[in-house]
Amino acid sequence: MWRKLGNLNKIAETGIVLIIRSDSEQEALAVAEAAIEGGIKVLEITMSVPNALEVIRTLAKKYNHGDIVIGAGTILDGETARNAILAGAELLVSPQLHPDMITMANRYQAITISGAFTPKEVVESLEAGADIVKLFPAEAVGPQYVKAIKAPLSQAPIAPTGGVTPQNVHEWLQAGCVAVGVGSYITKAAQKDGDYGKVTAAAKEFLQAVSLAKQA
Repeated sequence: MWRKLGNLNKIAETGIVLIIRSDSEQEALAVAEAAIEGGIKVLEITMSVPNALEVIRTLAKKYNHGDIVIGAGTILDGETARNAILAGAELLVSPQLHPDMITMANRYQAITISGAFTPKEVVESLEAGADIVKLFPAEAVGPQYVKAIKAPLSQAPIAPTGGVTPQNVHEWLQAGCVAVGVGSYITKAAQKDGDYGKVTAAAKEFLQAVSLAKQA
């Protein structure tokens, strides 16, 4: 329980959940390592990554005694949720509400980020026991939509995914988001030339933007 609370604090403090989608196990590991070097503390390895559970297992084992949270994304059922937890995932993320995922995660005290888009879906995710509600796809609506939702649902911890950049992250945080889901801006930084130092640099840039936004 206390580890879960600590992990939730890491999400709130750093403000970023890094979403890693890649075409190979090796690339996913390289991106994860480079992003962690840049200061990222919370990572989501999507189940679309080849051998995703092995990637999670490798990272979870390496950072088991550190302050890094390794999670699994695109969880669509309870069986996958359990397999991810057994591999070492302490965070489970779904694109929409899957009560079985939340039940499994709560049983083992893993964090859940449950996808939602409408106010009704946000409420249903909260009622199901999700720790954070993932607004997806966020680029379709923008920060004003978060403000509109949080007017009657101020208690909803919302994290948008899609379209968040260092240039606009302050708008999302000012709208009341607890954190943001970030993907290609960081994870694809090395795609053209294989220079993973660019992933590290992009992670630092994004974290600095979040820090400045919180100070403001």
